[in-house]
Amino acid sequence: MIVCVCNAIREKDLRAAVRCDSEKPADVYARLGRKPKCGQCLSFARDLISVKAATA
Repeated sequence: MIVCVCNAIREKDLRAAVRCDSEKPADVYARLGRKPKCGQCLSFARDLISVKAATA
């Protein structure tokens, strides 16, 4: 599923970037070589980071 239309980022790619110890959405996007644009996907990225932190 595409979670970031502006950057064409798929959910699986975002999850993989979060697994690499990224703490902020900006870190996740940087790891993917992109920057957040419209911001619609940032809440999803924050949720993934929170879930990872809770299970770590």
